[in-house]
Amino acid sequence: MAQSRARRITSPTSIVQLDYEYGIPEAKPESGSWTRFVLISDTHASTFSVPDGDILLHSGDLTRRGTLLELKRTMEWLYALPHPVKIVIAGNRDFSLDRVWYDEHWQETGKQDKPAVYEPPDPLFDLLEGPRAKEANVVYLQNARHSFTAGGREWTVYGSALSPNFGARIRAFGYDAEDADAMVAAFPEADILMTHGPPRGILDRTTHNALAGCPALTTRVSSLRPRLHLFGHIHESHGAYVHEWTPGNRPTAQTARNRTVPDFKLVDANPQTVFINAANTPKVAGNARTPRIGSEGFKPVVLDLLN
Repeated sequence: MAQSRARRITSPTSIVQLDYEYGIPEAKPESGSWTRFVLISDTHASTFSVPDGDILLHSGDLTRRGTLLELKRTMEWLYALPHPVKIVIAGNRDFSLDRVWYDEHWQETGKQDKPAVYEPPDPLFDLLEGPRAKEANVVYLQNARHSFTAGGREWTVYGSALSPNFGARIRAFGYDAEDADAMVAAFPEADILMTHGPPRGILDRTTHNALAGCPALTTRVSSLRPRLHLFGHIHESHGAYVHEWTPGNRPTAQTARNRTVPDFKLVDANPQTVFINAANTPKVAGNARTPRIGSEGFKPVVLDLLN
């Protein structure tokens, strides 16, 4: 439990930095060969300072309402970042990127004082997959696997915007509980799994004390055992958890409210998965002060993995 609010989590094969002073994470270890991942999610058309690294991963909700203007702002920001590899998935708020859902529900995506206007999908996908994206080393994944070289080795990643329907009526890329097993069964083995929604019981607790994650995804991840499972969606559960795969040890962890520890260290070298909820848009319980996006408990997460 304490891991999720630790400033720094270390194990023999991973180093997670959730907080760092002046926006500058500690350098990669000098001994051994490590790859640095910088992890963000749920940026909702906002921009902020992002540390440098070998790979940038964005786990969805690039926008607030899926508009071309919002996506353009996000992508111009991502284009300009220096990371040699940038991998992006969508989320439930990126309405227009779910083509089937959007064609049926676009009129529901407006506000009470600002009715929705249908936007053709091609200009939005051009921002994600067109010449500017390719030039900036951006790869957009939707239910797709991708291989790339970074940090001195080849990595594989699978990305999916899918998340279980929960609460809000307006939801792109959503699925119902009865369809969950079939949805996540298609997720293949990869070093990195990127989903928008969390697995049930892992950094998925809402301010109303509900668990919003997907039980089928927890089961699937327990079988796949990737090096990293990145997600977002439940803003208030921003945090990290390093799970050791030992017999009978089922992954479970929640963000400890109003409690921090300076660091957390695992010493065993058992196979591990690093679970990270990288949501950057703050959501806090009660009357707590809401920090700025991308800061004070909602910073980009920096992860070093041993090659």
